Amino acid sequence: MPATIFLFTLIPFVPLPNFQTELVKLFENFLPTTAYNLLESTIVDVITNRSGTLLVAMFIATIIFSTNGIHALMHAFNISAHDFVSRSWLQQRKIAVFLLVFILIMFSAAAGLIILSRSVVDRLVEIGVLEMNLVFYIVMIFKWLLIIVMLLFAISTLYYLVPARKKDFRYISPGSIVATSLFILTSLGFSAYVNNFGQYNKLYGSIGTFMVILIWLYLNSVALLVGFELNVSIRAATCNKIPGDH
Repeated sequence: MPATIFLFTLIPFVPLPNFQTELVKLFENFLPTTAYNLLESTIVDVITNRSGTLLVAMFIATIIFSTNGIHALMHAFNISAHDFVSRSWLQQRKIAVFLLVFILIMFSAAAGLIILSRSVVDRLVEIGVLEMNLVFYIVMIFKWLLIIVMLLFAISTLYYLVPARKKDFRYISPGSIVATSLFILTSLGFSAYVNNFGQYNKLYGSIGTFMVILIWLYLNSVALLVGFELNVSIRAATCNKIPGDH
């Protein structure tokens, strides 16, 4: 959560037209409606008001919480790989900061490309190359392809950098592809369930929305572990393969 607020706090300082709106939509696409509605007023306030103090505070909180989260992820991946080699405290923090900056850059680049693609498509409509009814579908397809690629590279980077001992994984591995697919499916499926069948707000009030966010994070954490476990299993099967065995 601090990382999300920090990202939103940066948005007013970006001198690009419509950048703020498109970047927020990237988060809106993955959060269930009830969860996004809880954060919407905070997001709008942060976007419309520049706050250097809040920016610094959220930056510090982001560094602290993200490094703790990466440390927990390192521990989980090492247990999954039956590898108990650990990094030093400084190495863990370096990797956590790098991953945080990498993810922020990817989200920002994705939003910038979406804005650029919309401008290009609008220009093509003006000169008569494209029909107006195709614009919506072209932009939506490009947006989702970009989100999928962004997720794939982010997860692949996690699998490549987080384990303490380097594994014989390809950067784009079967596990990262499966985890990306599960991430998207669980996000869309859980969002559809909450929006159409969930009664969290009626039963628990605003606390229910936090429950939705936590469940969503839990499902995507499981997706990350499943993908990494798949890579470990493939590597173990390859290493244990008997020569000449068919």
